[in-house]
Amino acid sequence: MSINTFGREFRFTTWGESHGPALGATVDGVPPGVPLDEGFIQTFLDRRRPGTSKHTTQRREADQVRILSGVFEGLTTGTPIQLMIENTDQRSKDYGDIATSFRPGHADITYHLKYGHRDYRGGGRSSARETAARVAAGAVAQAVLRHLLPDLKIVGYMVQMGEMRLDPARFDADAIGGNPFFLPDAEGALAWSDYLDGIRKAQDSVGAAIEVMVQGCPPGLGAPVYAKLDTDLAAAMMSINAVKGVEIGEGMAAAALRGTDNADEIRMTDDGPEFLSNHAGGILGGISTGQDIVVRFSIKPTSSITTPRRSINSRGEEIDLITKGRHDPCVGIRAVPVAEAMAACVILDHLLLDRAQTGGRRGTIG
Repeated sequence: MSINTFGREFRFTTWGESHGPALGATVDGVPPGVPLDEGFIQTFLDRRRPGTSKHTTQRREADQVRILSGVFEGLTTGTPIQLMIENTDQRSKDYGDIATSFRPGHADITYHLKYGHRDYRGGGRSSARETAARVAAGAVAQAVLRHLLPDLKIVGYMVQMGEMRLDPARFDADAIGGNPFFLPDAEGALAWSDYLDGIRKAQDSVGAAIEVMVQGCPPGLGAPVYAKLDTDLAAAMMSINAVKGVEIGEGMAAAALRGTDNADEIRMTDDGPEFLSNHAGGILGGISTGQDIVVRFSIKPTSSITTPRRSINSRGEEIDLITKGRHDPCVGIRAVPVAEAMAACVILDHLLLDRAQTGGRRGTIG
């Protein structure tokens, strides 16, 4: 069984392949009466689409979304929303040489071992092209969240690309949309550009780290044990292509801390409880605290490079393989809007789950 559906109350199913005629998502669980149109969804897709700078794959896809159902007269109807994005710039001939070969670092060999028959054109279903459908579904989630929680904001940005790291002292949220790296440091983006140019000219690739922050999330989202908010956020990020590690709050760095450093102390104010720090990343016991939710994940270097790599083919013969085609020298760049989309889907799913269970009721303090 191949599972292609994500979520519980708010859920989406993606479909399509990298070099098929189209791909898309079927989104269900959307409340009725939410303003939604193709233009709104398109703004999110435009941030992810390929070919927007020299630092991403030069595959030219407009990623124009069509809403086929679930919206009438500009409002959601409460029925499934079908979204479709046509593929218009496939170059399947680039992949003829790997029809019977396995690219190192790719899912080619595992797809072959599992299914015995795979779409080798751009990786088929394993391609990052699938994430366009996720971003479209995430845009629907964003529309619902803006309708239900207008103060909530989800923002993603890069904090590392290979040897380049964001200086926290230079963090400028206003700079994120002004450079191709989603980097909150306008001046630093110039150095990152030169660095990635060198990686690309060396016919190599590089990994990255992305951080997503959810601001304005109400306390009480999530559930103990098997539906923890951080569990679902981690699963959402780990499901993105090339992700190899996820952290919440201090994450792995917490292993070096003492309890006196790590525990977020609390004081009472006129506005209610106030946490004095946020090492937990806005989640305790799987339930949101009302603080900023901070999720961080690592992306491996793009496996498709033109430097020869040792591999084998389906006959078991050892070969040296060069991966042709158009690829991102750092796939982490375009993972930022994908991460924002997945975070939106998880937050909305838990908001709807909480409303179903508690009706929004909360415990009181003081």
